[in-house]
Amino acid sequence: MTPHITRRGKVLAIATSVASGALILSGIAGPASAKTAPSTAAPSAAPMSLTGAAHTDLIKAASARTAETAKALGLGAKEKLVVKDVVKDRNGATHTRYERTYDGLPVLGGDLVVHTTESGKTSQVTRATKADIAVPTGTGTLAAKAAPEGARKVVWAASGTPTLAYEKVVTGTAKDGTPQKLHVITDAATGKKLFQYDAIHTGTGESEFSGSVTIGTKQGSGGYVMTDDSRGGHSTYNLKNGTSGKGTLFTDSDDKWGDGTVNDPATAGVDAAYGAQETWDYYKSVHGRSGIAGDGVGAYSRVHYGNNYVNAFWDDSCFCMTYGDGEGNKAPLTAMDVAGHEMSHGVTSTTAGLNYSGESGGLNEATSDIFGTAVEFHADNPEDPGDYLIGEKIDIFGDGSPLRYMDKPSKDGASLDSWSSSAGSVDVHYSSGIANHFFYLLSEGSGKKTVNGVDYDSPTSNGSTVTGIGRDKAEQIWYKALTEYFTTTTKYASARTGTLSAAADLYGEGSAEYKAVDAAWAAVNVS
Repeated sequence: MTPHITRRGKVLAIATSVASGALILSGIAGPASAKTAPSTAAPSAAPMSLTGAAHTDLIKAASARTAETAKALGLGAKEKLVVKDVVKDRNGATHTRYERTYDGLPVLGGDLVVHTTESGKTSQVTRATKADIAVPTGTGTLAAKAAPEGARKVVWAASGTPTLAYEKVVTGTAKDGTPQKLHVITDAATGKKLFQYDAIHTGTGESEFSGSVTIGTKQGSGGYVMTDDSRGGHSTYNLKNGTSGKGTLFTDSDDKWGDGTVNDPATAGVDAAYGAQETWDYYKSVHGRSGIAGDGVGAYSRVHYGNNYVNAFWDDSCFCMTYGDGEGNKAPLTAMDVAGHEMSHGVTSTTAGLNYSGESGGLNEATSDIFGTAVEFHADNPEDPGDYLIGEKIDIFGDGSPLRYMDKPSKDGASLDSWSSSAGSVDVHYSSGIANHFFYLLSEGSGKKTVNGVDYDSPTSNGSTVTGIGRDKAEQIWYKALTEYFTTTTKYASARTGTLSAAADLYGEGSAEYKAVDAAWAAVNVS
């Protein structure tokens, strides 16, 4: 698990899990050449809406060709590919994401994406690492240190020269009560720590934050249950201040849930269920994605976690969101942008898998802020109108101020407005400011602006004036880059390249949208 929302001097665990291993990035291929579609053309390169079954069929078809693909890519005899995801665009192009093994061992940082035209021709390949893998793995070829108890042997390729390593998962509990699943990577020969990351990422009813809403429920034994079969069976559970297990599925005799206050435990359940359904609907209607993993299967939510727990988190190991009740158990962290933030960690983990450390960790956090914001705008709920403020409803500081500001991230006292060479050493919740600022500038432009009654004034690091292209287009560009061009090891420079590739695919190289992406990155000192 990994903390996702931070407040001044304290990390709040709005989280997502990167259960499959580390994620950082170095090499992303440049934009394909000769993309000349006019900027007014419909984005035929946008991802196609697929049912869960159709998505599964694409994965099966790609899996049947992994040996052929590995040979075409020039991989060695000991290297094999495992299909993680397939995205198909409306124009027939496909983008197949692979993880890699070497001599049967997982290669952490060995992931790649093969981009194929409608005719089946490979147009480019995006790799997390460009290094060749040639690692002695047999017990007779390496004087390896004894493996840590419970560790698995892996190949570490996310940074430096690929090497034999051990990965051990250490579980525990942080000081604020957030569960921890720390993945520690050590060199098999020397025992030196190479990397570590936490796989917990901290990110008709009466709701507390969204007013009277309709949520998906169904009839069960003894009444109704908070299970939404129209959205993959997403269910909402009451932990009753416990910290383990699923908890108890919310049930009600008359299908009327909560009273809009914290006095009724079901109120937090309504907010969590509503946030989950709005997030599902956003990804489905805007990006054609059926569920967090794209397989049509719902996640689940747990509310009333712990005692005085001021956090929320996503955990891949359960594929679930968990919400605390805040200070004095009187302020649940179940606002809509928090739900969108958390579930988006799940989208990142099932696509690019951005390593939750360094610059890639900042991009991971920013992706959840970006799509949490997008969910809020898309829901168009008058009780919680869309804005470029993160966590403004949960009032963590008690003074009405939000956790983060996208127009000028440094307003929170810690986040970065623009990139510098030290960005990779900053807490990921604060280095996320670079991409958050980029997204705001790309959407709305620089300078003063009022959106839904909120005043913004966004600066640029280079003194330039940036003209926004609108949030809808900015969302499409970021989603396409995340699902088709980012890898586990993507850093800010590579994120710029990936979003330029996405803009070129969608709107044409040389289009106003492409130029705006370039200008917005330059405005946050990524060029």
